[in-house]
Amino acid sequence: MATPQPTYDDILRLFQETDRKFKETDRKFQETDRKFQATDRKFQETDRKFQETDLQMQDTDLRLKETDRLLKEYSQEARLRAQETDRMLKELGKQIGGLGAKFGSFTEGLALPSMETILRQRFGMEVISPSVRVSKAGQHMELDVLAYANGAINQAYIVEVKSHAREASLAQLKTQLQRFRDFFPEHRDKQVFGILAAVDMSDTLREQALQEGIYVAHIQDDVFELLDVGQSFQARAF
Repeated sequence: MATPQPTYDDILRLFQETDRKFKETDRKFQETDRKFQATDRKFQETDRKFQETDLQMQDTDLRLKETDRLLKEYSQEARLRAQETDRMLKELGKQIGGLGAKFGSFTEGLALPSMETILRQRFGMEVISPSVRVSKAGQHMELDVLAYANGAINQAYIVEVKSHAREASLAQLKTQLQRFRDFFPEHRDKQVFGILAAVDMSDTLREQALQEGIYVAHIQDDVFELLDVGQSFQARAF
């Protein structure tokens, strides 16, 4: 049987259907292209943000390096200043120590003529020696002034001279008096007395020394004088 020939309407419908499919395909291509363009924009935006982040990280790295540099400079400067401060403090300590030594020497020099007069005229001492140093069996003793007399008087006096007397000064003098015969056995038969001479001394320390039988000398018009305590004072012989 012969195949029926397509009519005009069949061909028209076929063209119309083909045209519709082409249009649908074109629409889908356009939609796909739009999506690709949107995706491309997102990629570009993401890339821009990555670039901004990279710049920020580079800036942060530069700031950190600058901060580290400044901290190193500050640490070095602080270390140099600390070393300089330490040097200045040590130098100041030496100067203060030297000043204290000079003042101590000045006080002893000021006291010696006055004490020599007191020791000779009031106590009848025959020998008066400043800055006496003695060593026995590895032990050492240093006396600011040692005075003694033989014969009928047969006494010795130890004078401790201080610019600023403290309790330790009195304790030191008492130790010297108690150990005197160990270092000076040639004077073992003598009575030994102590005198605490100071430019500055508290009332409390002065009373303590007197109660323990230690003479007290104070400065008056650049001259050391024994404190006038009257008959109530009893000198202690060690």
